[in-house]
Amino acid sequence: QPRPRRRPRVRTLLAAADPFQALLPEDMKRGVDESANGAKRSKQDVVTRSINTIRILGAEQPEAARSGHPGAPMGCAPIAYVYFREMMKYNPANPSWMGRDRFVLSNGHACALQYAMLHLCGYDLSIDDLKQFRQADSRTPGHPENFATPGVEVSTGPLGQGLSNAVGMAIAEAHLAAHFNREGFPVVDNYTYVICGDGCLQEGVTSEACSLAGHLGLGKLILVYDDNSITIDGDTSLSFTEDVVRRYEAYGWHTQVVPDYDDLDGLRAAIAAAKEETARPSIIKYRTVIGFGSAKEGTEAVHGAPLGAADIASVKASYGFDPEESWVVPADVAEHFAECRAAGAAAEAEWTTMFEAYAAAHPELAAEFQRRVARALPDGWREALPRFTPADKPQGTRKYSGMCLNAVAPLMPELMGGSADLTPSNSTALKGVEDFQRATRAGRYMRFGIREHAMSSVMNGMFAYGMLRPFGGTFLNFIGYALGGVRVTALSRFGVLYVATHDSIGLGEDGPTHQPVEMLESLRSMPNMNVLRPADGNETSGCYMIALEATATPSVMVLSRQDCPHLEGTSPEAVLRGAYVLGEYGDGDLDFILASTGSEVQLAVEVAKAMPGKTRVVSMPCMELFDQQPLEYRMEVFPDGVVCMSIEAAGTSGWAKYSHAAFGMQSYGVSGKAADLFVKFGFTVENLVERAAQVKQHYEGAAVLSRLNVPAFEIITSAH
Repeated sequence: QPRPRRRPRVRTLLAAADPFQALLPEDMKRGVDESANGAKRSKQDVVTRSINTIRILGAEQPEAARSGHPGAPMGCAPIAYVYFREMMKYNPANPSWMGRDRFVLSNGHACALQYAMLHLCGYDLSIDDLKQFRQADSRTPGHPENFATPGVEVSTGPLGQGLSNAVGMAIAEAHLAAHFNREGFPVVDNYTYVICGDGCLQEGVTSEACSLAGHLGLGKLILVYDDNSITIDGDTSLSFTEDVVRRYEAYGWHTQVVPDYDDLDGLRAAIAAAKEETARPSIIKYRTVIGFGSAKEGTEAVHGAPLGAADIASVKASYGFDPEESWVVPADVAEHFAECRAAGAAAEAEWTTMFEAYAAAHPELAAEFQRRVARALPDGWREALPRFTPADKPQGTRKYSGMCLNAVAPLMPELMGGSADLTPSNSTALKGVEDFQRATRAGRYMRFGIREHAMSSVMNGMFAYGMLRPFGGTFLNFIGYALGGVRVTALSRFGVLYVATHDSIGLGEDGPTHQPVEMLESLRSMPNMNVLRPADGNETSGCYMIALEATATPSVMVLSRQDCPHLEGTSPEAVLRGAYVLGEYGDGDLDFILASTGSEVQLAVEVAKAMPGKTRVVSMPCMELFDQQPLEYRMEVFPDGVVCMSIEAAGTSGWAKYSHAAFGMQSYGVSGKAADLFVKFGFTVENLVERAAQVKQHYEGAAVLSRLNVPAFEIITSAH
């Protein structure tokens, strides 16, 4: 049963230590201050008012929007206060300062809490922005978006993603500290602080990510678990009765419990102890009351709906605020949080002075640091990528991918990644590079384990931290396990690289459980995602050019197990336009086009050579890039008056944009030898020549328009 309501109260016994205080001039340090009328206000009182101000702002935002989640912001206000006011280092005037601590609100539905903190602490987020909560193109969207709001590190809301991102941030901090720091110069030195709720801990992705964090001993990762015992359906006793603390002990985490919601000192002490624990990540189970002070506190009714005018007025009155006033930050509270701005500026200035000395002592490291912060690529990286001729040995495109990774890795120390326990199959191993482990923090090869979903979410956190270009490998079919994180990669505009091998029925004997049919369609339907399926070695190098230059768009390298010969007419540069004319075969006027991708391009060439008349072969390694080209170029590739048929060993959805007929997979695959499967499903020269003839006959005598010759609608996107 839900716990009985408790009266709104907070004991605010203050810990002596406050790291901000040491950075402030004497005349700005906290203590007893004098109000205008001469009455003395203790700092205990201002802490209480500060926490209650956070609660009210957290409730007013959903009230204004008539939509949102007031319960968690009201319950988590003490956690946010201690984090932002007393524990974290950051500079609101420069949210991207590399020396900052990172904060992740994993239960992103509580974003009104984060917006309230950003406003109070002096980020570029005004009261007017808070009033626009959940309105189109506002800076306060319904869940945190890293590209919409200054001070938001990652996009959260899909439960579990944020905590998993935080694991990636902690990995990034540990690795970069080992790589860049030198004696007397801790240029990389920060904590990653997280708030999460019951929902995040129920999602499987956090089990994967937190298991990895425990294995790696990420001691600078600190999580406060908002233990309010409520989910949308009701009390957690309905579905979530495990002992979370014991589970995290089994993961190898440092665990603490603060059972009394009123015990702010206990929370402070627990976070301080977590900071002292350097060998294990920390979880603090902190008992909270959802919707604290509301008539509906402690129930699911306060989770996802505004309080209502009467209840919010009652809440304000119970906190000692004027129920008739809205969007008010008391003067002493504003002054209290103004110290965060001064302390943050001082902290960054101190770091900048240190970095200048670091640059003088270690100029090469400092130059690399600055290049990587700017996400600039090093000189000569393009020229390092391999090039091939038709005389070179045929191999699977996964092998060509491994050659590309190893060609650029020595020039790009920011390239850090690995595989979901498929290193030999994915060809992701980096030669001469250590693993990233407890004892080898400078290593940059990741052993993600069999954790595809966590791998994607952890890489999002690594990218969000900065200075890294993460890559991760799995089978194309099993990127399905990771799609929750992959979608957030694309939404967040993170240039993460996914290496997805064994891309079709061509993987053979493992059968339909492993043979992807629909996955290309799924990935291609995702906005801001480059799906790259190269036909040979040169196209693979071109795909890496695209992927590494696309810092705001993720890429999926879709790669074959079976051998792909190097084709006449390919080049890395040709790939950069997404699709191009590989060649024309036969005599006379052009009368047919075959469009294809990946391992089927070689088949399309053989089909074209066997057809009567002149047939063009178009290689299309990246539909998304081709769609961005000028219409004039696209019409040159697919002109009016010529029928087109596509060939791809995958589902056919999406090809109607380019081809008049699509030959592909209409069912799941079969276990068997790859060569036999291509015969079984009709991917043979003889069958495809016959199919092409049927398509030509169907359109004979008709006025054929290019499939591109259609009205085009404006693409409407976010204003951010």
